[in-house]
Amino acid sequence: MGAVGASYLRFMAPSSEIALTPAAAARVAAIAARQGKPPMLRLSVEGGGCAGFTYRFALAESPEEGDLATQQSGVTLLVDEMTLELVKGGSVDYVESLGGAAFQVRNPNAASGCGCGSSFSI
Repeated sequence: MGAVGASYLRFMAPSSEIALTPAAAARVAAIAARQGKPPMLRLSVEGGGCAGFTYRFALAESPEEGDLATQQSGVTLLVDEMTLELVKGGSVDYVESLGGAAFQVRNPNAASGCGCGSSFSI
């Protein structure tokens, strides 16, 4: 699907759908500013990975038709309807530890995940 105007964008109720934490919003804003892009993060779920599904993150230039969105600190998180069904009630965080730093999905629908945190099963 190609990019479309904001009239197709539907905003989710932040408490009931999926949230973007302040730490994740700050990191997205910093990356987007460095790359000269709008502060929009797209979360998608694809088949694959060691546990069955894998999370994909990418900066978005604009929303696509059918996207659902939530905002935190001026940063927009975009998901499609299929992804939302798999991550509903969760949150996207940015975590820094001794092992590195990464975006992480806290997904209450995941029955199991892999050690890297980027793959899950339902």
